[in-house]
This record gives sequence, structure tokens and C-alpha cells, in this order.
Amino acid sequence: MTETTKGFLAILGTCVVWGLSGIYYKWLSHVPPIEVLAHRTVWSLVFFGAIILAQGRIGILWRMLSGRSVLLVAVASVMISLNWFVYIWSVTYGHVVEASLGYFIFPLVAVALGAAVYRERLGRAQALAVGLALVAVCYLTWGLGVAPWIALTLALTMGVYGMVKKKIAFGSDITVTGEVALLAPLALAWLAALHFGWGVPAESGAFGSDWTTSLLLMFSGVLTGGPLVLFAYGAQRVRLGTLGILFYVNPTLQFLVAVMLFGEPLTPYHLVAFPVIWAALVIYSAASLRASAQPARA
Repeated sequence: MTETTKGFLAILGTCVVWGLSGIYYKWLSHVPPIEVLAHRTVWSLVFFGAIILAQGRIGILWRMLSGRSVLLVAVASVMISLNWFVYIWSVTYGHVVEASLGYFIFPLVAVALGAAVYRERLGRAQALAVGLALVAVCYLTWGLGVAPWIALTLALTMGVYGMVKKKIAFGSDITVTGEVALLAPLALAWLAALHFGWGVPAESGAFGSDWTTSLLLMFSGVLTGGPLVLFAYGAQRVRLGTLGILFYVNPTLQFLVAVMLFGEPLTPYHLVAFPVIWAALVIYSAASLRASAQPARA
């Protein structure tokens, strides 16, 4: 098996896990989303911390958190925690269709942010794709009578998260560990308040209430960290265009799970907006593949 094939399978596996993760969080729908987020943060720190310690790179982590990069890491941690919370909330309360829309439009939002913040030039195909996405979102807003705030929040937080990460001169595993390390004290304080009754009903925390719930909450660290490790491995072995195309496996599976397993309804407005978004992604992906193929031929 070639390195490229290994990378392809790693990215595909990552996107499949992300796409099906809604099923996992549905099993935890009896736990408040903020509590699930707190556990996800703490157990992710345990997962990544164990890896960093085993590799003997704790000094690199400390250097990042004690230097100028800590402010960027803090912003990234806020963006990714908000993204995690909104997705968990959408699963708990039956809005996974809208969440999948957010991850569909995320690449187009990232392109738009790059143009607005970094003055990156948009090709005609990219500009057309971003324009179609904007039309679809405006149509949904008009049809539903309210902006698709779940989709927009997920897309924008991921877009800003990616922009900030580009400015941090450390590896992805180190930065993710730093992000959850900064959030862990807040998460632990919230969990302690739940379990010891500090300002909330005493012993209202879900952890320890039964073995199934406790194990699911603990496994959230592996579910978060494992795919990121696979993604980092695969991203080093496949072309950027291939990476972009494979990413759409994630929201596609989210969409299918929402409609086929969770029974979420599709309005006529969704049935118009989603094909427009998909057409925009086809245009964008075709342009990306052509761009990535040119240096490969050279």
C-alpha cells in the first residue's frame, strides 16, 4: 500500500467518524450539551496529554503556552469550543440537518474570509461558488423566516478557527492540546459545580449516574482526538484538492443520518437551498482540483 493510499484511507476514515458522530452524541442527549462539552474538553486533554507526554514534547507545549502564541491559542480554543457546543446542541435538539449545512458551506466561508481578511484573490469559479452559497443562505432565511444561525455559527467558527491556526507556528497536535488545556480549568470548575452543588442543584452531574453514560462521556476524548490524529497523518500524504473533496463525506453523512435515522424534516426551502449549495461545491471543488493538478504536472 502506497503512502498516498494510506493517507487517503486515513482522511476517509476521519470524515466517516465525524459524519457518524451525531449517533454517538444522540446517545448522550439526556445530558445537557454544556456538560457534554465540558467532559469532551477534559477527556480530550487526557488523550492528547498522554500522547504529548509519551513523545517527550511537553516542553514544546509549555513554550507555546508561555509565549506570544498563547493569545492566538486562546482565540482558537474559544472558536473550537463554540463549534463543538453548537454541534452537540444541534444533535440534542434535532437540528442536525442545519448543522450539516454549516459544514457544507464552511469551505466557501473560509474562501470568503481569506479574501476579506488576507486579500486573497478569488478566481471566477470561487467567486461564483461563494455567490451561490450566499444566495442559498438568503433564500433559507427568507423561506424559514429566521437566519440558519446553527449553520452560520458552525461555518464561521470553523473559518475563524482555521485562520487563527494558520498563524500559530506549532504542530496541529500541540496546538489542539494547548487549546483544550486552556479550556480544561473552566470545564473542571463547571463539572465540580454540578457534582458538588456550587450554585446548581446538588449532585446534578451525569458522570457516575450509570456506567453507560460515564463511559460514553469518557470516550468523547478518544472520539475527538483519534480522528484528529488520523487527519494529521493523512493530510501529510494527500494533495490539498483531494483533502478538500474528501471533507464533504462528513456533512453528507451528517445529512443522511439526520434524515434517515433521526427523522428530521426537510422543508421545501431546504430542498431548494441544498442543491444550490451542492452546485456551488461542485464548482469550487472542480476549480480546486484543477489548481492542485497544475503544480503536480509541473
